[in-house]
Amino acid sequence: MSGLGGEAISGLRQALVVFLALFPIVNPFGTAPLFLSMTPGYSSSSRSSLSRSVAINGFILLIVSMLIGSYILAFFGISLPVVQVGGGLLVTASGWRLLHQTGERKDGDSRAAAQKRESNLKAIAFYPLTMPLTVGPGSISVALTLGANFSYGKFPGLLPLGAAVLGIGAVAVIVYLSYRSAERLERLLGETGSGILTRLSSFILLCIGIQIFVNGATLIARQMLEQAGR
Repeated sequence: MSGLGGEAISGLRQALVVFLALFPIVNPFGTAPLFLSMTPGYSSSSRSSLSRSVAINGFILLIVSMLIGSYILAFFGISLPVVQVGGGLLVTASGWRLLHQTGERKDGDSRAAAQKRESNLKAIAFYPLTMPLTVGPGSISVALTLGANFSYGKFPGLLPLGAAVLGIGAVAVIVYLSYRSAERLERLLGETGSGILTRLSSFILLCIGIQIFVNGATLIARQMLEQAGR
């Protein structure tokens, strides 16, 4: 029993490590305004459905990245720095687009565009709302690193899986609640306040994308210099 209890405590500790490592990177509170800006004209029910889909998609993506992501990258011959470079460019492009999108729309155009978009909720639920907005290259990199450094103990199958499910599941629940409640924040801040918050969040997203790109490019350059020096 003591062995089982020790493994359970170890699993809970690993779940907490997963949560604390991923939550600041996913940052659902910070991306909630961006979720609103990327779903203009959507009904509350559609946004609620999208929030649930994004949370589920993000959970699956992070679980896969943590448990078998390194094997997938190895199979395709892709290094983590390359993922950072490509993902950083994707996040930067998303931040740039949101930063420069206009909030002025004609009512007729807004309704027509909303009807067209709401008919394709499943498609946008993954891209761009799940990736790269919610689960980007930064959180995927963290998940890959966590999976590679997990302590497996006496239960190599159950322990890392249980810790990943608990930690990532907690992040996914907060993502769902944050996105679902984003409209309340919008009503609280008003049109002007929401616009300011969206622009600030978009700029931060742009900076994050550039930082991820720089980190990946730096690692690639370092690897190339090391290989050239051999």
